[in-house]
Amino acid sequence: MLVVMQHGATAAEIDLVVRTIVEMGYEARPMPGAQRTAVGLVGNDGRVDDSRIEALPGVAEVIHVSQPYKQVSREWRPENTLVELSPGVVVGGRDVVIIAGPCSVESEQQILTAARDVRAAGAAALRGGAFKPRSSPYSFQGLGRRGLELLAMAREETGLAIVTEAMDEEGARLVAEYADCIQIGARNMQNYSLLKVVGRLGKPVLLKRGMAATVTDLLLSAEYVLAEGNGQVILCERGVRSFDPAVRNMLDLTAIPVVHKLSHLPIIADPSHGTGIRDKVTPMARAAVAAGADGILVEVHPAPDRALSDGAQSLYPDQFAELVGELRPIAAAIGRRLAPAPASPGKTAAVPG
Repeated sequence: MLVVMQHGATAAEIDLVVRTIVEMGYEARPMPGAQRTAVGLVGNDGRVDDSRIEALPGVAEVIHVSQPYKQVSREWRPENTLVELSPGVVVGGRDVVIIAGPCSVESEQQILTAARDVRAAGAAALRGGAFKPRSSPYSFQGLGRRGLELLAMAREETGLAIVTEAMDEEGARLVAEYADCIQIGARNMQNYSLLKVVGRLGKPVLLKRGMAATVTDLLLSAEYVLAEGNGQVILCERGVRSFDPAVRNMLDLTAIPVVHKLSHLPIIADPSHGTGIRDKVTPMARAAVAAGADGILVEVHPAPDRALSDGAQSLYPDQFAELVGELRPIAAAIGRRLAPAPASPGKTAAVPG
């Protein structure tokens, strides 16, 4: 439930609403806005006495959030949430943020080369897995802490924000020490204990849609993070399983405008996992930006033919550079721009194209 205060409501009136909600046995979340303040009621079990709140001075209206999720709803917060990965790199605003890099961190040379390549082409953040959930227990599982150390080394050299996946609670705390954004993969989208942990770590969270999850399922998972006090959540459409074996997954681009209508959280697209085929990544990345995605997550490897994971869907550096060039006019056509690459340590910021 959302209590919308009148324009010009005093601090004392807002405080009275907060105290009343708490006295009724619920949690109150004040949300100051540009024009007026709203107070969210958390924990509504259907027994809230609306009349008690509506009668309070300064209250304009009480809105019932009908969706099963509350805090991620656009009714709860009409303004778009902006998630800052690093100074100047913000997801959810005008800029379309490109996050690129290899599926897995394999070696110091590999991740540093990849970081240099994607930054030179125009990426604003670096992706790379230190912990890799794989379908087979015999596949490469990542370098663990050493992989995180190498990612931090790449950030120090290039200035790129780091996005990397956590698979469990212990790993999440470790990732939070090294990375700028904690990724929750598709297989863990409904790992609610893990979601609660990352919600308490205070780091931005990139939450991927599960392989058979609905948009509502995705938003409910995000609700777990917000319920712990962390509103810095980026949603990610990465494809769902379908009956057609032509591609690895079906990239659901309709999820992008659907999420924008239902939620204030930003949403990006992952055309690499969404297709699983290298020559399909570029056209689907173009389509995702045209559909309004707040960013794209793309796998890029210095030598995909020698990659230890997901080489078949990883772009070569020159292909990625070509993709970035194609995305610029698409973003401009819908009134947006690509986020500029961050300044290298000790240098001035790059001028956006």
